[in-house]
Amino acid sequence: MSTMLAYRIHSFGGPEVLKAEKIDIPEPGAGEVLVRVRAASANPVDLKTRSGQYPLIREDKLPYTLGRDFSGVVERVGPGVAQWRGGEQVYGFVGQGQGAYAEFVVVPASALARAPEKLDAVSAGAVPLAALTAWQGLFDHGCLEAGGRVLIHAGAGGVGHFAVQFAKQKGAEVFATASGDGIAFVRSLGADRVIDYHVQRFEDVARDMDLVFDLIGGDTQRRSWLAVAAGGALISTLNEPSQTEASNHGARAARYTARPDGRQLTEIAALLDKGSVRVALAERFAFDATAKALERLAKGHVRGKIVVDVAS
Repeated sequence: MSTMLAYRIHSFGGPEVLKAEKIDIPEPGAGEVLVRVRAASANPVDLKTRSGQYPLIREDKLPYTLGRDFSGVVERVGPGVAQWRGGEQVYGFVGQGQGAYAEFVVVPASALARAPEKLDAVSAGAVPLAALTAWQGLFDHGCLEAGGRVLIHAGAGGVGHFAVQFAKQKGAEVFATASGDGIAFVRSLGADRVIDYHVQRFEDVARDMDLVFDLIGGDTQRRSWLAVAAGGALISTLNEPSQTEASNHGARAARYTARPDGRQLTEIAALLDKGSVRVALAERFAFDATAKALERLAKGHVRGKIVVDVAS
């Protein structure tokens, strides 16, 4: 059987647990597709998984290949897959399966979409997880509609910079928090009001929000109740918001985990190809610098996305 290079962990811990290894190329099963990976992005979930802080990946899943999303080329398909053929340019989010810091990855056929035609492979690899997280948080869970008001925390980050743009495309009034050079960056994405959280308390500026999209958690999440309108929602990718506070404010509260969705990625690709939405690449790393990409992400204050060029 042929082998591939993959970055895996056999135990939880710091940077030292990530190892480059030669392993067998996986075979696609029924309903699955084998993709030759061109690029994969660095996401906070990779850091949580590596350290053992991601509850959906426990020791029984080890050894585990990191990397949640990718762009690539269909290598071959498993039984029952009719919608994909070898050679097609695709991108996707692997969900909880073995990851994309590898030369090949197997994913369900339904998780794939055709990669945006106007993006190169590295840029396309930066999109899926962050964009799906933003899309699902705003629309599936947050129920944001045209004319609604939304506060997006960490608007300059990987998820945040997509969320600002998706919300504007929807026709919402967008408030977002940022700092430093992130302020001008978030303004360039179309936010109606950018709040410098080092200078202003966001709850003094953003009031009566139909949706607060929390990408920070902790004290920021607790203070966010002061910004939520009656009947509004506080949706988080991190810790579960207080249902008691939600009841007190006559609002909804939820935490969610993004799910693979090829149809949503198709809609997102159309926006990217029209130029209605853009992906910002903060830094690009070669495949043999995958560990360095994760360490850069761990330092924080990333404007957009960090990408690993697997094909390099």
